[in-house]
Amino acid sequence: MQDKTMTFWDHVAELRSRLLVAAVALIAGMVACFFFVEPAAEYIMKPVGDMQFVYLSPPELFMSYVRIALFGGLITASPVILFELWMFVHPGLSKRERVSLVFGLFFGAIFFTVGAGFSFFVIVPFSLRFFLQYQNDAIRAMFSFSEYVGFVGSMVLSFGAAFELPIVVSILAGLGVVTGTGLAKARGIAVLLIFAAAAIITPPDIVSQVMLGVPMVLLFELSIVLAKGQEKRRAKRLDLED
Repeated sequence: MQDKTMTFWDHVAELRSRLLVAAVALIAGMVACFFFVEPAAEYIMKPVGDMQFVYLSPPELFMSYVRIALFGGLITASPVILFELWMFVHPGLSKRERVSLVFGLFFGAIFFTVGAGFSFFVIVPFSLRFFLQYQNDAIRAMFSFSEYVGFVGSMVLSFGAAFELPIVVSILAGLGVVTGTGLAKARGIAVLLIFAAAAIITPPDIVSQVMLGVPMVLLFELSIVLAKGQEKRRAKRLDLED
């Protein structure tokens, strides 16, 4: 009842306050993570073994540490950010929509973690071994630390986001926006779009693009299965309501 009496500017004021809380949580998490940034950097460098890194400008190493701390702060502050998001949107949602949102947030976090972990522990080492095999006695690999952090970060975020596909499709199917049958018919176009997206969001090399595109195709097939299951449950629910 209280939500119905709120004006547009009341909602704007509430959104501003919740964004402020989320921003403070992010900054606090980032500052806290900065105290542990060197051990975190050493952990990030594990896939390359004992290779030595360089930095090519005075602020490059510091800014790389800031990026690592920012990513760690985002992970640390994510419970607060998600809670503020939930508190802002849930009064205007129906019970079914609230369940879908909770489902999406919970399993979305799990799938993102699985995708990010798969990228860091499997894809990144494989990619590095592939690229490093081309060095020889005349040409030795020497990585810029900033470029390496950017490479690892883009791979981790790309795979984490790609693993969200089944969750997004399942929620849309539960709401009746998409159907498993429709997705199956659009499989050919979807595969083309997936590899196009992989080419955009990964580093500019064919290996990374293929290694992201193939899992995304498999995740799309899983999405079809989940969507068909949601389609059957939705049809059964509508039959019971009739």
